[in-house]
Amino acid sequence: MLDIAEELDRWAAQGRDFAVATVVAVTGSAPRTPGAALAVDADGTAVGSVSGGCVEGAVYELCRQALRDGESVLERFGYSDQDAFAVGLTCGGVIDVLVTPVRAADPARPVLASALADAAHGRAAALARVVSGPADLTGRALLVRADGTREGGFGGHPDLDRTVAAEASAFLDAGRTGTLELGARGSRCGRPLTVLVESRVPAPRMIVFGAIDFASALVRVGKFLGHHVTVCDARPVFATRARFPEADEIVVDWPHRYLERTSVDARTVLCVLTHDAKFDVPLLRLALRLPVAYVGAMGSRRTHLDRDARLREAGLTDAELSRLRSPIGLDLGARTPEETALSIAAEIVAARRGGTGRPLTGTPTPIHHDRPAAPASALAPVPGTTVRRGASAGRVSRAS
Repeated sequence: MLDIAEELDRWAAQGRDFAVATVVAVTGSAPRTPGAALAVDADGTAVGSVSGGCVEGAVYELCRQALRDGESVLERFGYSDQDAFAVGLTCGGVIDVLVTPVRAADPARPVLASALADAAHGRAAALARVVSGPADLTGRALLVRADGTREGGFGGHPDLDRTVAAEASAFLDAGRTGTLELGARGSRCGRPLTVLVESRVPAPRMIVFGAIDFASALVRVGKFLGHHVTVCDARPVFATRARFPEADEIVVDWPHRYLERTSVDARTVLCVLTHDAKFDVPLLRLALRLPVAYVGAMGSRRTHLDRDARLREAGLTDAELSRLRSPIGLDLGARTPEETALSIAAEIVAARRGGTGRPLTGTPTPIHHDRPAAPASALAPVPGTTVRRGASAGRVSRAS
């Protein structure tokens, strides 16, 4: 439900009753990932999506039913070979959807409202909800924040609260959403338990160095992809709000000086469009030694060779230079600023998701890749847990 937090936060503030359907797990090919949500209010207004259209009608009716009877339900949707027109995913996948009513009298509503407010206002938060388990835990929720504070819980099970809070903190650190499966002993309540943990973290940063026409197009694409976009250039005549109205920040400073003092993390992407050695070399010397997700630099192949030689003279190693995407972007034959921005964005997505950048037509590779949004090293599971890969990626099981 944090997937559509901005709208649901408004609904909660207005006192509306609503039901929310959240994708809990995905097997095989499916258009949406765990955490994707569809919500329906008492008037029948709907926001969000759980399947890109395949099962929206059926899920909508489940939400309406949950509002009427106040009961949560876990429903599975999959493709039927016997009846290709049955409600299901024609792409061949299977999704599990948790439908939860959020009404004024529900005990978990204050916790859910707090989680929605945190997510809507850019505060990192993880929300844990019971998917399956003892009836007395149905509808319960636990909110864990980045500063370690938490709200709510699982109704008189403090050991379970501590276990789930620790796991949810690990999910939050990695910016992950998925299910946590606790055995009878691990749940601390004597019964096996499945918990959905949704994480919402601030938008990943995109820093564009060089206030040129190509940067203007890249800013627009970066915003479209959900990045917090900063433009940095040492020339005040070019780094202006008039030229970059959609940027979140515009910084007038030498690029390497700004990069030295700003905050970056494992999701940050750095796009160097300055195309000038006096800017590029000191900037890339620093950038390629930072734990960021992507570093790309614009320029011709001749410019790249010259830049590579200068960076080697500046002391960079082969391993550090191997991180540089240069010339920046995928080979789309791009010429215009907009086409070039698209090629850069495509390379960023491919790097994040583990894509090949090749056409899907005739390529026997998965359409949807399982590479996590953050590096595996960013996830520190609590001792005794196993991270499952492959079709069940996103689920974590605690040993019983």
